[in-house]
Amino acid sequence: MAEGLTNHFLGDRHRAYSAGTKPSDSVHPLAVQVMHELGIDISGGVPKHPDIFLDKRFDLVITVCDDAAEQCPLWLREGSVVHIGFDDPALAQGSKEARLAVFRRVRDEFSNRCLIFCNTRRSLRCQLLAFPGD
Repeated sequence: MAEGLTNHFLGDRHRAYSAGTKPSDSVHPLAVQVMHELGIDISGGVPKHPDIFLDKRFDLVITVCDDAAEQCPLWLREGSVVHIGFDDPALAQGSKEARLAVFRRVRDEFSNRCLIFCNTRRSLRCQLLAFPGD
């Protein structure tokens, strides 16, 4: 969700790449659904591990869960690391509607916090280290 939101709303100035410390095999279907509500299609996304970015240089790495913050890549050569934490929506329990509510809340919190943070910066190459099951 983080990569999709950033590239959709700020793609004219920023390029985001997301990775999860424990990536799943596919994008969570509830993430696809709540992003579709905004007209953003992330269904073709592929969860990635941060190691695939070892040769890339980033201006900013934003960690969005405590697990990612603790395992933040030490290979960051330039730029800075910022932690802006959110609940992992994939861990939500309850009915489908209850879990959708958590995905929507996290999506909206990301928009209200990370997008505003990034929008105040100059053009960036960002990596968003996301939830373990991103």
